Amino acid sequence: MAADRDTGTRHADRLRQALEADIVTGVFKPGERLDEQRLADRFGVSRTPLREALAQLAANGLVTLQPRRGAFVVSLTFQEIVERFEMMAALEGMCGALAARRLVASDREALLNSLEACRREAADGDSDSYYQANEVFHQIIYRAARNAFLAEQSRQLQARLQPYRRLQLRAGRRIAASFAEHERIVAAILAGDAEGAERELRDHVLIQGDRLRDFFASLAHAGED
Repeated sequence: MAADRDTGTRHADRLRQALEADIVTGVFKPGERLDEQRLADRFGVSRTPLREALAQLAANGLVTLQPRRGAFVVSLTFQEIVERFEMMAALEGMCGALAARRLVASDREALLNSLEACRREAADGDSDSYYQANEVFHQIIYRAARNAFLAEQSRQLQARLQPYRRLQLRAGRRIAASFAEHERIVAAILAGDAEGAERELRDHVLIQGDRLRDFFASLAHAGED
């Protein structure tokens, strides 16, 4: 029974990722209804893992579930996406500052191990694999901040921005740049430099300037695929 549940969860996670990509890249338009039967036929699955995937998307703020009507794509403007990145940058900056002041030995070891995992994935160059290591890296910093409420809020917003953070890693040389930023973040935290850790994490998360233009280009290119 446990194996069946694990298999169902994996199916739902794969469906969620596929649907996330379609929503972010414009395959499904804002306000569009997601037809369960068509999606089940498309992916060759029953409605059970599909409904679980839709529930995950609703929890991440990408769709809304309306009683007796189904799931609809949330209408987010690009400006609203940028505003969420700005909030994420503020939260992660706070986590970094607190982590630099409150780091314990177990978190130090976890942070270094996570940085090494990011190094390996960056060398491999696969954006999705790197994103998984990147997600763990950030969650270790949330934990190291030793503020349960701040960590909870950071994880929730991280989940909502997951498809967009995943997508921006496909732009140009973003993986290599991201890893270099990770190295600076870790150096500041290990040095106990709260101000530096906050600055490095805010800059790491914000999409602005050239990164903003790259993100626009990634959205447009993905929509053409």
